[in-house]
Amino acid sequence: MDLPENTLKTRLQSGEVLTGLWLSSASSLLAELAGQAGFDWCLIDGEHSPQSLPDMLPLLQALAATPTPAVIRIPAAEDWMVKQALDMGAHAVLVPLVHDADTATRMARAMRYPPDGTRGMGAAMARASRFGAMTSYAHQANANACLIVQAESRAALDNIDAIAAVDGVDGVFVGPADLSADMGFVGQLEHPEVDAAIDHIIARTQAAGKFAGVLTFNPERIAKYRRMGVAFLGVGGDVAVLAKALRVLAQEARG
Repeated sequence: MDLPENTLKTRLQSGEVLTGLWLSSASSLLAELAGQAGFDWCLIDGEHSPQSLPDMLPLLQALAATPTPAVIRIPAAEDWMVKQALDMGAHAVLVPLVHDADTATRMARAMRYPPDGTRGMGAAMARASRFGAMTSYAHQANANACLIVQAESRAALDNIDAIAAVDGVDGVFVGPADLSADMGFVGQLEHPEVDAAIDHIIARTQAAGKFAGVLTFNPERIAKYRRMGVAFLGVGGDVAVLAKALRVLAQEARG
């Protein structure tokens, strides 16, 4: 049995603008609901949510019952975290806090089996290979691997050309919150200097032939980034959407 094409990667590389939702609730029920809602991808967040890598498995299983591909954001740039995310069956891996090309290179190698990388050979026991049913998995997985690194610091801003040039980095995602904080504008995600930095990272990423990504809950910003051709476009989060709706309902119920 062959490994199916990673259509999420193919679509992103073709320049399609794909919108997605952050999953931070650690709820497989909400993951299934989001997967049926019509998003192009859903991201299971392991950095800023109460879920370890094993906790993500039920969400991956829930999304597998929907048309929506699953992306995992691991908590840190660690090789073993990349390995587990891939073995569990993530369509793409987002790595936070990648400040330089050396880290990006290490993550790119962690995504791939030898001789192209350092990923450990354990696919026969992994969900990603359907527990060994895909006998050619180890020979085909490297082509399917999709790595997105997160630029969210002044160092990453300074090093963006080198980061985007790394072979094996498929896309660069801007983290507006951490970037704004590191630039000295805590909580000011749309400060003009932060805005200019985000636009610069996007432009340099695209100039390197890689796809760019960003997360915003602002409808005007969503429209702007669509016009800019930002392919991996996060437009909301399950916790934020639910919290907002519940607050409105509580207010309305009180009259």
